[in-house]
Amino acid sequence: MVQEEVRVSGETIFDGVIIKVKRDRARLMDGRIVNREVVEHPGGVAVFAIDENDCVIMVRQYRYPMGEETLELPAGKLEPGEEPASAAMRELEEETGMTPGEFLYMGCSYSSPGIITEKIYLYFARNLSQGNAHPDDGEFLDVTRIPLQELLNMAEDNRLVDGKTLIGLYKGSMLLYKEKLKQQGGGTR
Repeated sequence: MVQEEVRVSGETIFDGVIIKVKRDRARLMDGRIVNREVVEHPGGVAVFAIDENDCVIMVRQYRYPMGEETLELPAGKLEPGEEPASAAMRELEEETGMTPGEFLYMGCSYSSPGIITEKIYLYFARNLSQGNAHPDDGEFLDVTRIPLQELLNMAEDNRLVDGKTLIGLYKGSMLLYKEKLKQQGGGTR
């Protein structure tokens, strides 16, 4: 059985620079009408970029809503009409100055599907060439390279807390693991 809720009415209660907040009424499968609040977000991208020394390119930045500095994969929001792959290449180059020789799509992730429409597209990058970073106005980043194993340890002991970074780290690590198995003559699923 397909589960679905049908929007029957709604209103925009906030229209900001990046997000819109809507208050909807929706019909459940049993016919009842319920309230739903939805944050509309344009979506974003994140890039798992790994260098020739198995170090992952990361950025440290202060996140105002959380009141703390976080360690994250290079990432950013989609501009209107922008393709996710183009946005990912743009964000990697803006934030780190790097351009990849190899660039693969790793899938997407929903940030918090119970409340926000944000969908984050994840990419894998390597064979990196270094250029000059040029972050957005008002964006202050420290770019760092961290060995992949150290990042995995940080994820395990809760020193990495950003969701897109954890998912990108998992997907990038799995891609590398499967590649290594193939090179060793082992099978993958």
